[in-house]
Amino acid sequence: MRKLIKENACGIDVSSKEHVVAVPQGRAKERVRSFGSYTQDLHQLASWLKECAIDTIVMESTGVYWYHLYTILLEYGFEVLLVNAYHVKNVPGRKSDVSDAQWLQELHTYGLLNGCFQPSNLTRELRDYIRLRKTIIQDMSTQILRALKALELMNIKLGQVMRDITGKSGSAMIRAILAGERSPEVLCSYADGRLKASRADILKALEGNWKQEQLFNLKQAWAHYNFLKDQLAECDQQSEATIAKFERVTTAVGLKEPRKTKHQPVFNLRNYLYQIHGVDVTNIPGFKSTTALTVFSETGPNLKKDFPTDKQFLSWLNVVPDNKITGGKVIFSKVKRKKNKAGQAFREAANALWNSKSPLGEYLRKKKAQKGSNKAIVATARKIAAIYYKMTTEKVEFDPKVISKNNHQGLIKKIAYLEKSIEKARMQLAEV
Repeated sequence: MRKLIKENACGIDVSSKEHVVAVPQGRAKERVRSFGSYTQDLHQLASWLKECAIDTIVMESTGVYWYHLYTILLEYGFEVLLVNAYHVKNVPGRKSDVSDAQWLQELHTYGLLNGCFQPSNLTRELRDYIRLRKTIIQDMSTQILRALKALELMNIKLGQVMRDITGKSGSAMIRAILAGERSPEVLCSYADGRLKASRADILKALEGNWKQEQLFNLKQAWAHYNFLKDQLAECDQQSEATIAKFERVTTAVGLKEPRKTKHQPVFNLRNYLYQIHGVDVTNIPGFKSTTALTVFSETGPNLKKDFPTDKQFLSWLNVVPDNKITGGKVIFSKVKRKKNKAGQAFREAANALWNSKSPLGEYLRKKKAQKGSNKAIVATARKIAAIYYKMTTEKVEFDPKVISKNNHQGLIKKIAYLEKSIEKARMQLAEV
């Protein structure tokens, strides 16, 4: 019989309208009770658990409905574990909220559940701003596509003569069009000298059929885009104010962004990240400041505390395969399909290295030749994440020579293997 590990354990099945709570036998007249989801009901739930002498609670991460209950239970001094619903499968038979709560309570009593990583309140605040920032940028891209479609339906080919219609030249031309200008010569005068397209091509691109309904669509899309642009600036202000609240490791060092990119925050993000980490993580190839900000907003500044080993960090990021071993043999090895925004950020960093001449770029291309593009991106993301973990936890700067040395040793082993294969082929040829 399995030994009880947590005798004062409670299980809660979370939903949008009510929460079903299960406590051990003998703690109350009814060991399973239901509470509403209003704030008053949540305080009643916490008070009842105090009366039942509960000190540790487990609940599933169901949508966003768990969040407020989670924070209130922490205020009351409970140990609260949030678990992945995938890891908590109900017993066979008829499923109900009551049976789910009892099953959670039983599993937690025997110490069979591990809580998910939960960032600090300050990290959570920054994370909300950064996630909102990404959503705003996606919405801006949608409005740009709407504007391009309206122009295309009028046969105005701005998308063919310039890479970005929201740049200096494109913005000036669209503002003039919306103001009533229709002359290709006048519109062409707004073209910046840095445009690669010739004047003749730009003039041809600006000849079209001006339709009132498409001009209206263009006006709506452009106004929406500029509104979102202002929203993005406000979001960046909130993000900077939140980043400034984190404990600084060093004083300002005056690091500058290597190059101004589209939708980059207006504040010196690289400098803030260096002050927090104590190292410049943007030196990792493919790891831009915005990518580093996404990872930081998801993980916080205390990686060593939250993830004692790099293996735990890589597993949480979902950049390593989930190996199932039976009889000493690996019967299943595949990276799970689960959403992790920090892991996705490392994948995006890896995907930017296809043309890179850095050691990580060479590693990505080598893995592609061996296992294909998708597995190469995951493998390179794992390597970048391991470098990031080492840099931020041990405060060491990025050293490309270490990766080059590993690649060099790999090439030596490959040469030795090929030499053995050649020698074996010669022996076979001699026998013939």
